[in-house]
Amino acid sequence: MFFRQIYDEKLAEAAYLIGCQKTGEAIVIDPERDIDRYEQVAAANGLRIVAVAETHIHADFLSGGREFAEKGARVYLSDEGDADWKYQWLDTRSSGGRYDAVLLKNGDVFRVGNIEFKAIHTPGHTPEHLSYMVTDRGGGATEPMGVATGDYLFVGDLGRPDLLESAAGIAGKADPSAHRLYQTVKQTESWPDWLQVWPGHGAGSACGKALGAVPQTTVGYERRFNPALKAAATEQGFVDFILDGQPEPPLYFARMKRDNKMGPAVLGGLPKPRELTAAEVARLDTRRTAVIDTRAWPAFRDAHLAGSLFVPLANSFNADAGSFVDEGEEIVLLVEPARVEEAVRDLVRIGLDRVVGWFDAARFGELAAAGARIASTREIEAKDTDAEIAARAPFVLDVRRAVEFAAGNIADAANIAHTRLRARLAEVPQGRAVLVHCQSGVRSARACALLERHGYSVTNVAGGYGAYAKCRKAACTSA
Repeated sequence: MFFRQIYDEKLAEAAYLIGCQKTGEAIVIDPERDIDRYEQVAAANGLRIVAVAETHIHADFLSGGREFAEKGARVYLSDEGDADWKYQWLDTRSSGGRYDAVLLKNGDVFRVGNIEFKAIHTPGHTPEHLSYMVTDRGGGATEPMGVATGDYLFVGDLGRPDLLESAAGIAGKADPSAHRLYQTVKQTESWPDWLQVWPGHGAGSACGKALGAVPQTTVGYERRFNPALKAAATEQGFVDFILDGQPEPPLYFARMKRDNKMGPAVLGGLPKPRELTAAEVARLDTRRTAVIDTRAWPAFRDAHLAGSLFVPLANSFNADAGSFVDEGEEIVLLVEPARVEEAVRDLVRIGLDRVVGWFDAARFGELAAAGARIASTREIEAKDTDAEIAARAPFVLDVRRAVEFAAGNIADAANIAHTRLRARLAEVPQGRAVLVHCQSGVRSARACALLERHGYSVTNVAGGYGAYAKCRKAACTSA
């Protein structure tokens, strides 16, 4: 049996390429949308991808299942959950007719070559969620080697049960989903300790609150050390634990649920944005075109195309871009030429397909000469925060997570997580100075650019609340 985890660092997403080396056939579990990556790994190892399986309707990326199905692969999908959790794209093949799709119930078994896959219904994160037990029948095994758990069981955590409410906006779903997740934990207590766990996400994913950075684990290890499993000593204790402190989901999660259910648009290949001239960039209306500037913060702060967004190509790129850019907007990138494809891949994985152009970030200085309107972002040191508030009476906006805000905050500050800000701009008063901070100044810098694009006058607090609190403590100590 061939086994390979293919990991996306930015989305902290793991797909699994599993193949039968005797027949040369392979399957991918939970692929992302730019499927050429999986095809290249398969071909390099003498395999051809004939099937795809999904554990659930994903919220954090667009699935590559439909993309593979367009090319003739068989797709295995859940038929569990109620009517709201059924895949709607199976009869919409581009060439007409139905895709080669198999809908699975709990306990259903299928094979790819000599590798056996058994679907196990593991709801809670979502109602239709499946995990897949994997047994190498060609190697003579009679019991499974491991289980692809999707967003059910992670290293050190369980998949959060609140996304239907917090991301998809379906009121009243968090608590019953948490109780359902508890029942799943109890139902899977029969899984053997030696069973390998192949999770769908790692550290940095917003699909849980405390995911580990180790790529895989075992059932026995998680029983001993996973805080979420240990909290399942009582049902209410588990529900309270699993719902407490979950991070605010990025704004784009809701449309990922919608699009993965209804069917992602067929990509057919990566968009090929063209390189723009300085004059073309200068003529852009940044109210209509989302200009994503990937340069470092000091460079952006001091000079940027007015109305552009500050979204560096860091691990948070997908979450930030997906929260700041509307799905229908055309996108232009200010980026290093060598990283254009990387940025395009990141964007299409979250359904931002209209990447129409790019400009070499190293040539930013040419834009002013071409007539572009150049702006800068005001920034103050954390030690000057109290004086700033006293002098200008700004609207103080804290863009940290709610749990961070609750642990300590500036008096009278409003709290909106930066990944939810675009949906809550009406809560930020127009015509008043806005003082923006996070914990260290990183998230607030991104939020400042978003606010500026929407006409706000902003000031960023360098060093954020962490530096502010340290200054306040030092002043109290010296007094």
